[in-house]
Amino acid sequence: MYVRPAAAAAAAFLGFTLTLLGGTASYAATGPGSATGTGTGTGTGTGTGTGTGPGAGRAALGGPVVYAHRGASAYAPENTLDAIDLAMQMGFDWVENDVQRTKDGVLVVIHDDTLARTTDVEQRFPNRSPWKVQDFTAAEIAQLDAGSWFGDEYAGASVPTLRQYLDRVRRNQQRLLLEIKKPELYPGIEEQTLKVLDEAGWLDPRHVAQRLVVQSFSADSVRIVHQLRPDLVTAFLGTPTVADLPRYAEFTDRINPWHTTISADWVSAVHGLRGAHGKAMEVDTWIVDDAATARKVQDMGVDGIITNAPDVVRYAVGGF
Repeated sequence: MYVRPAAAAAAAFLGFTLTLLGGTASYAATGPGSATGTGTGTGTGTGTGTGTGPGAGRAALGGPVVYAHRGASAYAPENTLDAIDLAMQMGFDWVENDVQRTKDGVLVVIHDDTLARTTDVEQRFPNRSPWKVQDFTAAEIAQLDAGSWFGDEYAGASVPTLRQYLDRVRRNQQRLLLEIKKPELYPGIEEQTLKVLDEAGWLDPRHVAQRLVVQSFSADSVRIVHQLRPDLVTAFLGTPTVADLPRYAEFTDRINPWHTTISADWVSAVHGLRGAHGKAMEVDTWIVDDAATARKVQDMGVDGIITNAPDVVRYAVGGF
């Protein structure tokens, strides 16, 4: 079971105050679009922006970019529309999500390859163990409750399709760090993801340049995305050795590692290479949910921090 911070019950959508590091950080959640101004940045966050080095551009803007991991998932059920709406209301521009595919070929936003942890699938379909995403149709998944496991106030939240998710992120004027999850289970998911992105208006020049990054733990999947759409910013999830980094620089722009696996020297080695778009490679680390670790990785020189608790991280490091 996911353990939420003590402040989570107060978050919801009515406005809240969190006490952090001995101080307070207040947010007024007054409805969609009301607080986007505090977290939008200037368009350099993806590394394809204004022509200075992407790392230098972020530093000049006041700290690492803060990514709301699966939305504001410390305070709302992960990968739901509620979670990205809450991230927007808290002033966070970038959200991260996970994409998988149903039995009938629909892309949906969910982290696990099983539906059991974050929905009521075991109650609704008790004889369908092990409840794999790929064994259920989109219509069946749409029946599931993806919110009650997190809190009664989110009862009835659904697993969104990728198209539903993209439309909401776009409506919120947010930016998207999209992860292709377990592509080995879903042949052709890279092409299909790009097709849905295109149909939803996410592959126009403005989105490609400023509002979208595609990542995966699979180097092959990242390479395929780069080959299909060389203009897209891509990221590899993992921590390659310094000796192996030049191979990744051929097809990706960022290396996004687990925070316990890196050092300042490793981050510097990544920054010393030019990525697929000829710019200094970047590092966005995950998952950092406490102030001390946020300051530690900031001191290592990371460009971004991916977090379930974006308010905690922003308060600690002054990111945007």
